Amino acid sequence: MGVRDALLIATGAYSSERLAELRSPAADVVELADVLADPAIGWFQTKQVVDAPAHRATRAIEEFFRNRSTDDLLVLHISCHGVKDDDGLLYFACADTDPELLASTSIPAGFLHAQMGRCRAKSIVLLLDCCFSGAFVPGMKAAIGMDAKEQLAGYGRAVLMATGRTEYAWEGNRFLELEPEPSRFTEAIIHGLRTGEADRDGDGRVAVDELYEHVYERLRESGVKQTPQWSSELVHRVYLANRAISLQSERLSKSGVRIWPQRRARRGQDALILRDISLKDAVTGKVDTISVETAIICGECRGLGTSADSVVERCPRCRGDGLNGEKDCETCTGFGTLIENPCPGCVGDGRVVVRRSIAAKIPAGISTGMRIRLSEQGETGPGGGPAGDVYLEFNELPDDHFDPCRRARISASPRVR
Repeated sequence: MGVRDALLIATGAYSSERLAELRSPAADVVELADVLADPAIGWFQTKQVVDAPAHRATRAIEEFFRNRSTDDLLVLHISCHGVKDDDGLLYFACADTDPELLASTSIPAGFLHAQMGRCRAKSIVLLLDCCFSGAFVPGMKAAIGMDAKEQLAGYGRAVLMATGRTEYAWEGNRFLELEPEPSRFTEAIIHGLRTGEADRDGDGRVAVDELYEHVYERLRESGVKQTPQWSSELVHRVYLANRAISLQSERLSKSGVRIWPQRRARRGQDALILRDISLKDAVTGKVDTISVETAIICGECRGLGTSADSVVERCPRCRGDGLNGEKDCETCTGFGTLIENPCPGCVGDGRVVVRRSIAAKIPAGISTGMRIRLSEQGETGPGGGPAGDVYLEFNELPDDHFDPCRRARISASPRVR
């Protein structure tokens, strides 16, 4: 199994007076690193390089792409000014960038392309929160410039860009305030991963292509004249987040308590209940109350299985993937995590068993062997996963007070469905 690493490079302060200060990069890396590193969402190992000179930034990039496995997933996020030289070549500005000496005082796109080309990893995601020219306007990053696809696209990687060829990358709408805030582009990435709204197909994971669609629609809905672009030559579909757990983590984080949940939720098992029914009720139908013993979300840990001060570690056997080949990992039982201090209420399962009542509408005309389904009325799944279904199978009891012929006549009446 490969590792999941993210390098976040942000430059908002520049020594050159020709490069305007940017508020968003510092906030960009803090928020994005928090989401990517969260084991409930991205579970990336992250490194931040903020307001660094060119030699530090280029060194960090070269180290990031060296000695990689083909199974590694690498994410590189760059938030800064984008500038170009007289030949139209793209450069990413650093703290000491001199617009007259771009090749030696910035990050050349050609350098970045070469490092990715030498890297053995076949899943590289590049997030560019910048524009590609030297025209700067208050509240914006950079202006009209060249498309980065030709310089940065390549086999085994995806490139998501904040703008098209002739657009600005907006930093938000508080132009006169000094407080940092994420840019529109990075904010949309953070929002899609943290809330799980970028999960377009509902499979519980956020793929790179789904993230782009979310970012595109969120920016267009905001009214900003900014059209994000993307180019992909990934070998296979790459997933950046687990939506099912991130939604749960987001709800809990509102209380201000940092909780590290299990990585993977599962659907609860279905239950089959055999139910005797009188001949009269079988013919006419009724609303019945079923008492069942089932698992529900633990009230103490909210389904996470951890105590308040527990440390959740990546499973050393499966390295957090939850799988051993095509089967669940025996060490972590498929969750990808090991809990140091399980919740005392549920002993780490995230669920407790209770007896509860379920109202079931039994249709008229039911007979022995027939079943009805009570959708999502079964046990809650491990890790706070969706509930299973309850199936009621009926056994019709004999009734000496009903004549079989009369029953046949009643069954043929319009009220029987």
